[in-house]
Amino acid sequence: MNYTLSSNTKKFLFSLIGIGVLMLFLGAFTYELPEGAEAQHVGFTEKLWTNLLANSVFFFGISLLALFFIAVQYAAEAAWATVFKRIYEGVSKFLPIGAVLVLLLFIWGVTSHIYHWAHYNHLGLTPQDSGFDHLLDKKSAFLNVPLTIGMLVLFFGVYILFHKGFLKRTDKEDEEGGVEVHKKNITASAGFLVFFGFTSVVFIWLVLMSIDAHWFSTMYGWYVFAGMWISFITITILIVNHLRSKGLMPWITAAHMHDMGKWMFAISFLWTYLWFCQFMLIWYANIPEEVMYYTARMNDYPVLFWGMMLINFVFPMLMLMDKDAKVNSNITTIVGVLIFFGHFMDTWLLITPGVMKRFGDFGMFELGMFLMFLGVFLFYVMSALAKKPLIVKNHPFLEESKNLGH
Repeated sequence: MNYTLSSNTKKFLFSLIGIGVLMLFLGAFTYELPEGAEAQHVGFTEKLWTNLLANSVFFFGISLLALFFIAVQYAAEAAWATVFKRIYEGVSKFLPIGAVLVLLLFIWGVTSHIYHWAHYNHLGLTPQDSGFDHLLDKKSAFLNVPLTIGMLVLFFGVYILFHKGFLKRTDKEDEEGGVEVHKKNITASAGFLVFFGFTSVVFIWLVLMSIDAHWFSTMYGWYVFAGMWISFITITILIVNHLRSKGLMPWITAAHMHDMGKWMFAISFLWTYLWFCQFMLIWYANIPEEVMYYTARMNDYPVLFWGMMLINFVFPMLMLMDKDAKVNSNITTIVGVLIFFGHFMDTWLLITPGVMKRFGDFGMFELGMFLMFLGVFLFYVMSALAKKPLIVKNHPFLEESKNLGH
């Protein structure tokens, strides 16, 4: 069974992109530079970079977690998710584009000194000079431009190679079958998960946490990872709900959707747990160099900060607790849309206060950028889904997956 990208779907996605572009231009033309000495390094360039990075990291993270989830299913030799594999592959297709965008924006950030540590390293100060920063100096062995760019090029390059390998073996399995291809995917998954487990956290440190270079948290990487994971689960459920509403994927049963609903529920709690642990420990210790990260967000962006947390925790907790709710496409769609946008807001707040200080705002420009990226991302994913049948062939666990719940 194949999916066809209908003219109505194309019109909707192009309209989404068009509305986003229009809002971008209106937001840019109505933007007013903040005044005062505190705002001397905050302008439209920083605003543009902030929103480009937030969207690039968000959608790249979704595609990267799709690859991660494919690898997890192979490593665990799980059968239940086989019927969703083509959806996971479609979402993962954005990975090379997202990787290039994130890398280019990081290079822009370090060469234009948006990253404070890159600007400081450029100054070349010694302990005898005025303005010498002991903390940044100690971190310079890790936070320096050649090393950080080199690590990201290596990480993203390996991710893309693993991604191409998985897709190539999937095509071979569809055409030829055989257990050997499946075993190769299991072996590759083990290697990828080990590599991903170390490098994904370092990538998050470099691109996101180093924006606030004087601050650090040992839980930050896993907290951001959980946000990427739930965003991937959510977009998968929304896509499946859309396809099923068109009469496609009849092999998806209530048991399958219940499992996906449990993932949405569980990873929402994982994200909340990590958010609370990081926040609670820093708040309770009340150490000035640690609380600076949260005071900047709580004082300058209180509505977005607390609103994001409540959306991402309260809605899935209250609306997905019941078993029937997890298989109700209307409920999972409503909850999915809310927490998908909520986790984008989380990503935006990871970046904006560190770059824009208290002069950032989420207005027409920011919403337009998000809608434009969302439209492009969905068009790319849905176009990828239209190129292959919606279910894999010759997978050794396919029949077991189809019979889930019977």
